[in-house]
Amino acid sequence: MALLSVLTPVLAVILCLVLGFMLVKSRETPSTTVEKPAGASKADFRPWVDQDLQDDTDTTARQDEDDGDWVDGNEEEEELPHVPYSPTRYPEEAMLQRSQEFYTVLNQRRSVRFISPEPVPREVIDNVIRTAGTAPSGAHTEPWTFVVVSDPKMKHQIRLVVEEEEEVNYRQRMGDKWVNDLAPLRTNWIKEYLDVAPYLLLIFKQTYGMLPNGKKRTHYYNEISVSISCGILLAALQNVGLVTVTSTPLNCGPQLRLLLKRPANEKLLMLLPVGYPAADATVPDLKRKPLDDIIAHI
Repeated sequence: MALLSVLTPVLAVILCLVLGFMLVKSRETPSTTVEKPAGASKADFRPWVDQDLQDDTDTTARQDEDDGDWVDGNEEEEELPHVPYSPTRYPEEAMLQRSQEFYTVLNQRRSVRFISPEPVPREVIDNVIRTAGTAPSGAHTEPWTFVVVSDPKMKHQIRLVVEEEEEVNYRQRMGDKWVNDLAPLRTNWIKEYLDVAPYLLLIFKQTYGMLPNGKKRTHYYNEISVSISCGILLAALQNVGLVTVTSTPLNCGPQLRLLLKRPANEKLLMLLPVGYPAADATVPDLKRKPLDDIIAHI
């Protein structure tokens, strides 16, 4: 009994430690953990690591680390004058008609993977990108770079990089559920359109800006700003009768940035093959949600 009375407090402490450890482990969220597929050796398995898609949100910490290289947004800019703004105001009937016509145009937009090699005027692509550049951005930093690739050799090199990583994505990283969800769309890691399309547009977000004096400037909300710009870009492409398929080439960003000799402050956000649809192009017969399912009037 004496021995038991001595051991009881010790056992209680040990039990508390074990329960505490189990509680901590249960709260851990393995957000980046993926299971190694059967048959894949440890040396062959490549985890899901796409640092280029991580946004740089802690700008204060970055500036503190290298305070001399950063500049305040207004340090080298004079105060902007404000000018009158009076856009065209349409009668209500015209507004209704224009809104319906614009919806009709954009409702025809589809993700098209069968693209014609037929040349597209470069001036059209320039105007489309100029339109995308009208997007709003945090503190008007315009943190986007649109790289237009038309050289066949470079397009093929891009395809090789994308297909290599995409095969690993489909076979290892994405998991059975994701792959099964994509099955009705008949997608896989083969991206023939990257060779065929007359243009590849690679959209980079600038995580910070570089001033002529070599100092860095914070780009606020850079990923959101560039994402808005990409939406306008898709609308502009549809407006001129061109097609594309939105592609986020996961785990390809660093390789493509080096291949295209882009600076370290640019991170790949999206890759778009652009051209006319092929004569035999097909798309999935998808239906969009009705208005009542996507709108809430308060």
